Amino acid sequence: MRFGLLLNEPKEPDVLGKLRERIARAADDGFSSAWMSHIFGLDALTALAVAGNQVPGIELGTAVVPTYPRHPAALAQQALTVNAALDGRLTLGIGLSHQLVIESMYGIGFERPARHMREYLSILMPLVRGENASFQGETLTGQLGLSTPGPRDMPVLIAALAPRMLRLAGETADGTVLWMTGPRTVAEHVAPAVTEAARAAGRPGPRIVCALPICVTDDAEAARALAAERFEIYGQLPSYRAMLDREGAAGPADVAIVGDEDEVSARIEALAKAGVTDFVAAEYSPGTRTREFLKSLL
Repeated sequence: MRFGLLLNEPKEPDVLGKLRERIARAADDGFSSAWMSHIFGLDALTALAVAGNQVPGIELGTAVVPTYPRHPAALAQQALTVNAALDGRLTLGIGLSHQLVIESMYGIGFERPARHMREYLSILMPLVRGENASFQGETLTGQLGLSTPGPRDMPVLIAALAPRMLRLAGETADGTVLWMTGPRTVAEHVAPAVTEAARAAGRPGPRIVCALPICVTDDAEAARALAAERFEIYGQLPSYRAMLDREGAAGPADVAIVGDEDEVSARIEALAKAGVTDFVAAEYSPGTRTREFLKSLL
């Protein structure tokens, strides 16, 4: 199992310089990857191109870029440009986002999201592989090719939790990137579905990238309380709520990886046994103990 870091967006001045420092530290510490969310701050792809261009060696990924606001050809062109700037080190993670965001904030219809993702991938995937797209669906059309220079082997992962999305992640994309999803749910729901879909489609074994909050501490009660406060919103969004319910978790604090070194090590080992290929650590407490522990696993 590979280890990566979920990068917090810097709040200080010189935000891209600070982000570059965080990527460089992750690379120097030996992590195989670093990931950025795309919410309402920095544009994740642009930020990774600027901040990661001068930090060699480490894979950089988005977790995840919402699909609805961008035509798949526009996203493919941007991602290929970023991948060229990063010398082929980009992994493009995409996702539906949430009905609350897409409908209430962007004013875009969110009906039949699995259809949307299927049609989106029907255009995106040929383009990022250097092929022409020739697709006309119910909601999306793509009849074009791209001449963007650079590598054409960029992995594409989708934030897949529901069965139809997991099938798409295996048979069309290169795997899934998860958030707020615990080991039992990975073992019993995610890994079997995405792996079987890839096998049936004759594709390589999929990546299962699992990001979770983590804190190595002797005061687990306080760390869980902090996780409950900081990540509260994810227990209220339907897609994550469904995964928490599958896990038997009351809220995000129950899937956060919290405890001393032995307890955290056991929780991470459970993820590996469940089928996770990449664990992405979302450090959320001050101090260096969590980072030093993670470095000991590399």
